[in-house]
Amino acid sequence: MKRLYKIEEGRMISGVCGGIAEYFGVDPSLVRLGWVLFGCLGGSGVIAYIAAAIILPDKSKII
Repeated sequence: MKRLYKIEEGRMISGVCGGIAEYFGVDPSLVRLGWVLFGCLGGSGVIAYIAAAIILPDKSKII
């Protein structure tokens, strides 16, 4: 079963983008670029990132 979580290894800020990239099997740079573009479109990406950083558990707490 796949689980969505924040990564600790290789993270930039809180590990949200790395965790999402690992979940979908894509490059973390693409996910980070997507968040930046989403954030530039009215700032809703910043709010979504902060919410994800608060809601998503760390990988070490799941395993």
